[in-house]
Amino acid sequence: MSKKIVVIGGSAAGPKAAARAKRLDPGAEVTIIQKAPEMSMASCGYPYFVGGLFNNRNALLSTPYGEVRDPHFFVNTKGIKARTETEVMSIDRQRRTVQCRDLTSDALDEVPYDKLIIATGARARKPPLPGIDLDGVTTLQSMRDADFLRRIRDEGAIKKAVVIGGGLIGIETCEALQLSGIDITVIEMLPQILMFLDWELAKVLENHVRSKAANVITDVKLAGFIGENGRLTAVRLENGTELPCELAVLAIGVAPNTDLAQAAGLEIGTTGGILVDEYMQTSDPDIYAVGDCVELVHRITGKKTRAPFGDLANLEGRVAGENAVLGNSVTFPGTFHTGICKVFDFNAGSTGLSESRARQEGFENIVTVINASLDKPEFMGAKLLISKMVVDGTTGRILGLQCAGPGDVGKQISMAAVALLGKLKVADVVNADLPYAPPFSLAIDHFIATAHLMENKLKGLLKGIGAVELKEKLDKGETPFLLDVRTPGEYDMMRLGIGETLIPIGDLRHRMDDLPSDKNREIICYCKISLRGYEAAILLEAEGWENVKVLEGGVMAWPYRREK
Repeated sequence: MSKKIVVIGGSAAGPKAAARAKRLDPGAEVTIIQKAPEMSMASCGYPYFVGGLFNNRNALLSTPYGEVRDPHFFVNTKGIKARTETEVMSIDRQRRTVQCRDLTSDALDEVPYDKLIIATGARARKPPLPGIDLDGVTTLQSMRDADFLRRIRDEGAIKKAVVIGGGLIGIETCEALQLSGIDITVIEMLPQILMFLDWELAKVLENHVRSKAANVITDVKLAGFIGENGRLTAVRLENGTELPCELAVLAIGVAPNTDLAQAAGLEIGTTGGILVDEYMQTSDPDIYAVGDCVELVHRITGKKTRAPFGDLANLEGRVAGENAVLGNSVTFPGTFHTGICKVFDFNAGSTGLSESRARQEGFENIVTVINASLDKPEFMGAKLLISKMVVDGTTGRILGLQCAGPGDVGKQISMAAVALLGKLKVADVVNADLPYAPPFSLAIDHFIATAHLMENKLKGLLKGIGAVELKEKLDKGETPFLLDVRTPGEYDMMRLGIGETLIPIGDLRHRMDDLPSDKNREIICYCKISLRGYEAAILLEAEGWENVKVLEGGVMAWPYRREK
């Protein structure tokens, strides 16, 4: 008798689980039940469809060879029965059935299962604020949302919009709407956008968003929506400010869709997601759960977390599909929270722990370093990368990497994610054998260069200071000697304006008299990316100055306002 596998949810994790189960047991009866009209939606592509980076809506639903993944595709190509516009009303664990309602006919029926896979995803958070139901207030969670925002873009009638939330979806939506010619303001209740980054890198991205004519307001909460005749006219902030707008996009995160699981008596985890083990099995041995509705294990801290990412959903679905037909034989080990996003012509990504998160998790000896350098040689069209590496100073183990800039951020985060996977230490990667040719990287890749800086810091060869620490010193009235060792031309084009003295590195040996006579005076050296700053620091230490530091990342990583 063939095994009956039922999958609830047809977005990312569900179809992957169904396809894996059918491939490994071609005789199994596999059914996907999907509430929405569409299946296998590339939801991470919604902002780019809205922004007009591509115009074919079906591309969000298609295979790499262009076939739309609809019920006909699943039955003809995969041998999988797919029911769209069908809602699962309840799960009867004793009888091992799911009760369904056809949303087009309102007909009810039951579908039996031997193994059930729940992939109900997540829903956009919508706080109970005044005016939340006004026309013009939306999210970007579904194809329907994407279609609505795309129509707004194409019609060109809306002039002002507000995006509430400065996370991944919020910033991607900001770009999509700004590219449509709409005046955008991003509202974030926390002190920074993109909370997966530490403040100084997030501020670099915020400055870039502002440079693209999009306003950003941080550290303020939304109080409600204002409307006339049922339509949105403004948003009100808790500080009393009212921002006129015709569109407001809520992008304040998602909540796991666990209603079915809870009603069926399945155990819910401490983070609010469905509790699963390493086999993606729930508290019922006949039921698995995958995707945005579950909680996972963080692979560094060992704590429970939620990670609503499309790539993880697919990986989890693959594991659950295999275990559902072959028994529990493969595992999903958890997440490093690896992510990346596009911020206009910059990119931003991270993997593992940020400095702030590492300290929250109780790591006591945290060492960080910031590296600003190019992704390839100048003659090959180099672009800037700014990375921050986080390391356990006691063991040397790499705990995380953040990277931002117009360069190839994805490559840097990918290498760091593999380093985390292998629990590698800084010493393991300083001589990593990576591919090199000028079209692809520098002779010493940016990732290895970041590790070199960290190695120097761990050995005491580099005494670095971050921009945040330096700014705090200046704000407290401290007066370190700030030494800019760039050329006069560079200084005239761009400078910090924080009381620095310009002495080009080539002149430094002959201008020692221009430096503080007190050999204990704190001197902070820097240049564009602080490579020359490091050379200057070595020179000054050799000449007897005892309190010399290097501004990590130099001018390019300075997150505050510059004089020029």
